[in-house]
Amino acid sequence: MELKLYHFMPDKLNLYGDIGNVIALKKRCEWRGINLKIENITSTDGVKLSNCDMFFIGGGSDREQCIATEQFSKIKNEFKSAIEAGVPALTICGGYQFLGEYYKTVDGVKLPGLNILNFYTESKKDAPRLIGNILVESEMFGNIVGFENHGGRTYHNYNTLGNVIVGFGNNDYNKKEGLLYNNLIGTYLHGPILPKNPNVADYLIKAALDNKYGDYEWKPLENNIEFIANNHMVELLKKNIK
Repeated sequence: MELKLYHFMPDKLNLYGDIGNVIALKKRCEWRGINLKIENITSTDGVKLSNCDMFFIGGGSDREQCIATEQFSKIKNEFKSAIEAGVPALTICGGYQFLGEYYKTVDGVKLPGLNILNFYTESKKDAPRLIGNILVESEMFGNIVGFENHGGRTYHNYNTLGNVIVGFGNNDYNKKEGLLYNNLIGTYLHGPILPKNPNVADYLIKAALDNKYGDYEWKPLENNIEFIANNHMVELLKKNIK
């Protein structure tokens, strides 16, 4: 079996080692005998998302995010169609934010997003950045651990990855993290997220296989090491709960 992943703007959107998510997907496919072909997309000219089985967008600074948004706006309709069709995707921080309507800077300037989904992000003047290790309890994925570092606060009414037990998540108000829509995952978790949370990685891989092949044998993996790391972080973070 073979899958193709589009990795968008790896030269600009690779904050805090986000490329580790692509490496994790590659290895977990390889261990199952699946050939994951990775195509690095640095220009969206002529790009057709119908040619890929999943895509990944990492995080970047505000400047890099603006440059990337210009590129992504050329294929906005392609993105929307792919998301609505259930193409699995992982979008991190800035890659998550610009799928919404806008990002409002601390100076009050509204940077337009792709407006694919109905949400927005704002940075508040004199408000602290939301930084630190994070623990999320998820009905779908179990305990999710990671690291967040963002000034923007995101607000939406979509399903989320889960409830924030330690940390902040989308904002410093409702204790929810990320966004889950069809097979699109948006999240503020760097670190990267997938090596420490194999259930999230396998969700993306399985969704891609479901879309492409329908009938196939799903091969479970031994995740002892991954879950030891995950459980260790969960125990450490829960000790800090007051």
